[in-house]
Amino acid sequence: MASFVVGFIGVVILRTGQKTRCCKKDYFYREINDFVLKQVTISTPFITLIVLDYGAIIQKLLVKDKKGRSTNVVVGSNYPNNYLEDTVFLGACVGRYAGRISNASFELDRETFPLYGEKGIHLHGGKEGFGKKYWTIEEVDYGTEPFVKLSYYSKHLEEGYPGNLKVMLTYKLVENELHIIHEAAADRTTVINLTNHSYFRLDKTGSIDHYRLELYCPEIVETDRNLLPTGNIVPVTDTEYDFRTERKIGELRLDTPYVKNSKTDLAARIFSRRSGISLEVKTNQPAVVVYTPPDFPAICFETQNYPDAPNHEHFPSCILRPDEIYRNASVFTFDLVL
Repeated sequence: MASFVVGFIGVVILRTGQKTRCCKKDYFYREINDFVLKQVTISTPFITLIVLDYGAIIQKLLVKDKKGRSTNVVVGSNYPNNYLEDTVFLGACVGRYAGRISNASFELDRETFPLYGEKGIHLHGGKEGFGKKYWTIEEVDYGTEPFVKLSYYSKHLEEGYPGNLKVMLTYKLVENELHIIHEAAADRTTVINLTNHSYFRLDKTGSIDHYRLELYCPEIVETDRNLLPTGNIVPVTDTEYDFRTERKIGELRLDTPYVKNSKTDLAARIFSRRSGISLEVKTNQPAVVVYTPPDFPAICFETQNYPDAPNHEHFPSCILRPDEIYRNASVFTFDLVL
């Protein structure tokens, strides 16, 4: 298995429901079902990030709007224990494979691996994917470019996936940028596709129709009525999915895998004139799934590989072998549009 080295920070477990500040280190501890939730806060003059060890969840992401007011730009709960009952992956790390896998199975090196599925579809890593696991806080740095490192060890055949997998997730703040870096190594050949599932909300108006969206994506992965890829890659030209020129989202709602222009790291840009907050998304991944949920106003930018790549040989490879390190590096940059 390829490996990576991380630092370590000692954590004192406090059996209390209160937040405790000591030496600039914020932790929240609450006993729930014999477990303890931990919360870490890091910040720069531009951004404050609050992360939970449960699901490696981004609980809050605070930036300033055009009037200087602190605004939480992700949908979440003020109460960490609410995430134990969450069903929509609020702010969570999704894995071992983000998106849908058809027939709840895949073949790898001539062996078939059945996965947990509902109606023949495996979604976001299974019944209890990485977003429902307790991660280990490995290191917290409060320097000028603060970061939190979390790890999770996924055992062989967890949710049906082959190989023991060590995952390292880094949230790092660089001025007005949030860097999200997923890395992983396995002891046998497996498949992998990790992403963060934050729901972005750039103002408090109760709608995203007025958000202006630009996608650096000339094609989409065509999907069927069950949102499973057909295998076709379709140009967005002359379709409702064409956001290559900035325009309002309007009433269009998306759950769409966009194929990023391979000549740039830029994937998306979106802003609200009402708050003045803009978000630019860059990634080393080949796709970004743009999702607007039906039940509340928000938008996801899930930077990742194509859904169902294990069952489509012509899709970008999702295979991770023991001598390799998987790396998904994405940058979310916040700015003001006045």
